[in-house]
Amino acid sequence: GFVAYSRTPHTRQSALGLPFITRKTYGGKEYDVSEYTMSEIIASIYDTMEASGVHEGILFLDELNCVSETLAPAMLQFLQFKIFGRHKVPDGWIIITAGNPPEYNKSVREFDIVTMDRIKKIDVEPNLKVWKEYAYKQQVHGAILSYLDLKQQHFYLVETTVDGKSFVTARGWEDLSKMIQLYEDAGILVDENLIIQYLQNEKIARDFALYYDLYNKYKSDYQIREIIEGSASEALLERAASARFDERLSLLGLLLEAVTSEMRDVVELDRVISALLIQLKDLKARLAEKGGHEQEALSLLDSAILGQQQAIYREKMTGAVSQERKAVHLRIIQSLEGYKARLVRDTALTAGDAFAVIKAGFDQDVARLKERISEVKKHLDHMFAFVDEAYGAGNEILILVTELTANCHSAGFIGQFGCDAYFRHNKELLFYERQQEIIQKIEALEHSRHALET
Repeated sequence: GFVAYSRTPHTRQSALGLPFITRKTYGGKEYDVSEYTMSEIIASIYDTMEASGVHEGILFLDELNCVSETLAPAMLQFLQFKIFGRHKVPDGWIIITAGNPPEYNKSVREFDIVTMDRIKKIDVEPNLKVWKEYAYKQQVHGAILSYLDLKQQHFYLVETTVDGKSFVTARGWEDLSKMIQLYEDAGILVDENLIIQYLQNEKIARDFALYYDLYNKYKSDYQIREIIEGSASEALLERAASARFDERLSLLGLLLEAVTSEMRDVVELDRVISALLIQLKDLKARLAEKGGHEQEALSLLDSAILGQQQAIYREKMTGAVSQERKAVHLRIIQSLEGYKARLVRDTALTAGDAFAVIKAGFDQDVARLKERISEVKKHLDHMFAFVDEAYGAGNEILILVTELTANCHSAGFIGQFGCDAYFRHNKELLFYERQQEIIQKIEALEHSRHALET
């Protein structure tokens, strides 16, 4: 489970709960004693456990170093013993906190040694290579990924100028990506006025705006669809071969964006088929037990659909649901609904007939998956063939193989369904790296021998 509590507990009430009076007996006499209700933070964990059925997880507290000074003693107790007031964080839950440095947040106060002694501190630094792995999963716009490959120094920047602070952050790039995708879907022009709202550095915003226009021009000029379908013209090949490196990098980005979206869809569909296979095996066994006909099959399909809907709800309540997992559940529901429609349309007389109708729908889904796998593998081969013919064994192939390896969607597809061109080039590149390693070792030995002789 994952419970994110981002509201900084500024008051004792939010952190420790509200006081109330209770009666207790000590030494035969009754006394009024003040106690506290459960903290909002602890209660949120129990709410998640009740709603999801998950009893272990992470409690994430954001902006911890903005907490009120009056709560410092309570926070010390919390960090050391996982207790707020009289209530303990449930067993099986660990605490992770985060906070910005004082130079980025005016509300921050630096922790003293007593507090720091009770935590394990990790300083998080911006790292484009690491962020790109995350960006692939979040489907960050291809123009942003290509631009940052060219201008890595623009990934993360905070500087003070005469006009105040200007900054570009990882969050800014991701939010801009989402907005660009929304604008493109709606047919709205993306310009510098939009970009500067997210990249709050005038120079970088202007530079990316120019690149975004250029990226779209390359997308139109290079006819990416024709390249991956193997029908690129000689003129297109010649232009790619004579292009400058920044244009080549943009072209590679466009090609990768096109094939990766297809590979992501196939990997997702394969997960759906695997899950449906389990569902259908269970349905067949239960249908045989019941000895029923069409109505029993429809009832079992309804139960399976409800199970998927409940899985989405549980994952949402744990805080661990991802867009990918949700998409898989929704596609399973869509297929199950399709099987139901088939069953209603093709009225079955026996339990065996009912399952045969459902299986026919599943077989169509499997055939569609196989067709898509074959199609995407051809697109990969065409992409490699084009890059091979345009650039030979240059840096472009190295970039292509590296990006396909780093991207979780393409790595998943190639690992499962294969790609001869990828494995061939990967083997050549590894051999080259091994060769360079051997040369370096020989040079080191030669240097050592020379040093001994002199």
